[in-house]
Amino acid sequence: MQESSAAGQWPQLNSDPGEWQRTIMQSCLLDEAQQIAGYGRCWTSSSRPGNLVLSLVAAEYLGVAPGLHADCGSCLAHVVADDLGRLSRALHDWATVGAALDCQFRLNHPQQGTRWLRLQSLRATSIACAMVTDVTDARHAALREKFNFALTRHLVGSHTLDHALGKILQLVCEDLGWEWGAYWSCDPDGAGESVLSCQHAWHRGDQRLAPFKNKSDVLQMAPGEGLIGRVWQSGQARWVAGIDRNPDFLRRAWAIDSGLQSGYIFPVTYVSSEGVLHSPGVLEFFSTLPRQREAQLPELAASIGALIAQAVQRMAQQECIRRLALVDDMTGLENRIHFHGLLDAACRDHAAFAVLYIDLDHFKPINDAFGHDAGNIVLIEFARRLQALALPGCAIGRIGGDEFAILLAPELGSDQIDAMAAGVLRAASTAFFYMGIELSLSASVGISRFPEHGCCTAQLLQTSDSAMYQSKQGGRNLVSEFSGDGQQQQVQMVGQLALLSQLHHALLDQEFFLEYQPIFDGLGERVMALEALIRWRKSDGEIVAPDRFISIAEQSRMIVHLDRWVLEQVCRDLPLMQGAGMGQVQVHVNMSAPEFLDDALAQGMMEVLDAAGISPRQICIELTEGVVMDQIEKSILIMQQLQSLGFDISLDDFGMGYSSLSMLKKLPVSSIKIDRLFIAGLPHQRDECAIVRAILELGRHMKIGVIAEGIENDAQLGFLRQFGCPRIQGYLLGRPMPLSALIARHGRSE
Repeated sequence: MQESSAAGQWPQLNSDPGEWQRTIMQSCLLDEAQQIAGYGRCWTSSSRPGNLVLSLVAAEYLGVAPGLHADCGSCLAHVVADDLGRLSRALHDWATVGAALDCQFRLNHPQQGTRWLRLQSLRATSIACAMVTDVTDARHAALREKFNFALTRHLVGSHTLDHALGKILQLVCEDLGWEWGAYWSCDPDGAGESVLSCQHAWHRGDQRLAPFKNKSDVLQMAPGEGLIGRVWQSGQARWVAGIDRNPDFLRRAWAIDSGLQSGYIFPVTYVSSEGVLHSPGVLEFFSTLPRQREAQLPELAASIGALIAQAVQRMAQQECIRRLALVDDMTGLENRIHFHGLLDAACRDHAAFAVLYIDLDHFKPINDAFGHDAGNIVLIEFARRLQALALPGCAIGRIGGDEFAILLAPELGSDQIDAMAAGVLRAASTAFFYMGIELSLSASVGISRFPEHGCCTAQLLQTSDSAMYQSKQGGRNLVSEFSGDGQQQQVQMVGQLALLSQLHHALLDQEFFLEYQPIFDGLGERVMALEALIRWRKSDGEIVAPDRFISIAEQSRMIVHLDRWVLEQVCRDLPLMQGAGMGQVQVHVNMSAPEFLDDALAQGMMEVLDAAGISPRQICIELTEGVVMDQIEKSILIMQQLQSLGFDISLDDFGMGYSSLSMLKKLPVSSIKIDRLFIAGLPHQRDECAIVRAILELGRHMKIGVIAEGIENDAQLGFLRQFGCPRIQGYLLGRPMPLSALIARHGRSE
């Protein structure tokens, strides 16, 4: 039973009348001071532990009447069920045995929504007194920090919103006391029109909400339609106070049946770098309580919407980068780099397959006669025809200007391969039209098969390209399959074995030497690092090109010995560089797969460095994407171990395939090198320009150093300077040179 009266007319108790009454009367006088100070007071007596007297301010905080409450439970009517048991026990111990009281709890206030209160006992007297304070603002600040951390943890690094949004909706509902949360995404429908649909939803385990969820799952709204559509279109948040009285709420009947009474809907928006406002979606939250505008969610809505919007923007940028990295911008086919990566993967699967290499005949005269616009129309249309021919499991790539390739699925038989090649000839010979003028072409096609004609991407493309030229020499508009000369292959194998034997002797006879190519700052003025490059001079003075002997060494364990020799020689040269005034210059050392994947790598490298007195900080290990991605889990462990010892790691040939964009965030690398193939197209090739800029932007956002290699002319250098490439390397700035020449050029004089 609850008893209460107006302030200043408190009910009297049957025991402890003196001090009890004086305390109550003093409280009446202090109510105004309590309001100003932001706290309320409450009392109980050990003789009547079930009673609780509330001041006006304390009662206002608790959402009940002031005065005497004969039953403590009546004061706690609005306390959240999850917190009620803990608070009741604390109050009982305080009233009966005088235990210290300090308890924070949530309360669903009838007018103000979910609030956080703190109940603390004061100095003990014969009448126990406690102070009630509203700590909602402090909890909001902590909650904002918690939300920002949780949102960042869920969103950063995610490639889709699916899992992250489910967690975020649950977090908001559980911590802020909402029963339903959902994200509505604005996407084009089958006709290309924008529609809003419920992509993600979370609700408490209340079966009454099932009909509301079912309706939400199937409902679609156009921009401006219903409350969701209006919030999306206007960009303004909306309260839904009294769902049963709101005709604009399209799910009103289902919400009423589910017991929902109020809600808050707000947009998710961001402004792109071009200054354009994007609205990817809308968030909504609903409650079974008649919430008012004082609820907590509006204070957090800006943070929640901003972080989700940033994630959507980041994913859009990632998709743009992915498309630039994988797709030919003009034709929509796989670009050369990505097609090479698909071929690499097919070779690793060891299942037999075929490759068609296609070159358009008489394409150059069209460009010469009608201009590149006509040529582009032909390429785009031919690509569309190839896509129409493609069978499931096939991949089509644009390899060069008018050169294409098709990777055929392993399960295709010889008849299907022949039928595909014949279809390519028909696609090319069917007339093309430009400004009403009929253009006639044909195609020359070459076929190679894995593993008969090659066991890797380079060999398969070489053999299929060779077969394509056989078609051209045979009169064009033909299909030819590669037929290797057995005697020529035998001669080639004998030559490789002889070269491998010479490599062993060269290492013993000290015929190898190093050259160092400088890596400059973005202005090309200051040497920031060096790349160590192995060279081979035979005893007769002949210089053997690296691309001849390194590939042979990689086919045997010889490459491990060469890698170790390079590291040891670098450690001998570094003190000489330092003595010549080059400071603590860092040297990039290339490492092959057999050496890198050796479990004893870190220990062996530290033994070499310790013997020479060299710090790991002066060594940067260069790895190609292929080395890292071949055994990704083991590679990451080894890279982490090397990084913990102080070595820097650089990813070479970045962008040449594999899964670098999706895996880069997992790799402990300090820098990435833009492959020279991209640099070669600067600044005139649009695709290469876009890819280079995307990689530079990626490096800036991920705080990873970027090095552009292969710079050979001023135009390339100017482009890289314009877009802020932090480090550059190439013949234009400095060719590889012996140690003596390096010291003479970049020693003390700098």
